[in-house]
Amino acid sequence: MQKSIIHKVLTILISLVWLINGLYAKVLGFVPRHKQIVSKILGSDISFIAVKVIGVLEICMFIWVISRKFSRLAAVMQIIIVLTMNILEFILVPDLLLFGRMNIIIALVFVCVVYVNEFIIKPKAS
Repeated sequence: MQKSIIHKVLTILISLVWLINGLYAKVLGFVPRHKQIVSKILGSDISFIAVKVIGVLEICMFIWVISRKFSRLAAVMQIIIVLTMNILEFILVPDLLLFGRMNIIIALVFVCVVYVNEFIIKPKAS
């Protein structure tokens, strides 16, 4: 029973990370640093629309995670996306990251939480 509650709470928290980063930071543009990062990596010509598209995709990830449909695939996709994005940023734009190269540590903690929540804590189907 307790594992089930922990799993549900972690699932909500993980999904909220995607919603907040997608909606608040990117779609609504309250964190301009994201546009700067995208601009430096992809170019300033497309950075505005690219940030909005990334934000919408993050909102889609929120919906996918919170729905718990194909949750193992969702967890694997989250891990791949977060690691890929953070490795690229670590190499290409560490000066624009909130915590510089230390951001990779936060990303690793996040993907570990995603992994543990889905593959260790999640109660087995009966």
